[in-house]
Amino acid sequence: MRAEYLLDTHALLWWLAEPDRLSEAAYAAMADPTARVVVSAASGWEIATKVRLGKLPAAVELLTGLPELLASQGFELLPIQLQHGLRAGGYPMAHRDPFDRLLAAQAELSNLTLVSLDPALQPFPCQVLW
Repeated sequence: MRAEYLLDTHALLWWLAEPDRLSEAAYAAMADPTARVVVSAASGWEIATKVRLGKLPAAVELLTGLPELLASQGFELLPIQLQHGLRAGGYPMAHRDPFDRLLAAQAELSNLTLVSLDPALQPFPCQVLW
C-alpha cells in the first residue's frame, strides 16, 4: 500500500521555493517517487487570497502557471466536494482558518496524511505528518 499525502499550503510553497524549511520527514514524504502527493483546490484559493491581500506578493507569478507546475512535480489535484465543506464546517474543534479546516476534512475523508507544521491541526481526526 503506497503512502498518500495531502499538502498544507505552506508545505507546498516551501517545497517549491524554500525546501530547507521542510522537516526531514515532510521532505522525504514529498520526494518519495512511490508516494501519491495531492494538492487541494483550497491551496490555490488560499494562495490567490493571500496574493490579493498583499500577504504573499512573491507568489504572484506562481498563480498563472500553478496547474502546470504541480503536474511537473507529479502532484495530483484534489477538487473541493460538498462532503468536504460539510465536514469542515461541522467539526466541533476550534480552528478559525477555513482553509485548514477544509484541508483537514479532505485528508480525513480521503484517507490522506496531511503534511503540515500547524499544531492546531493535531486535534482533527486526520493523520498529520511533520
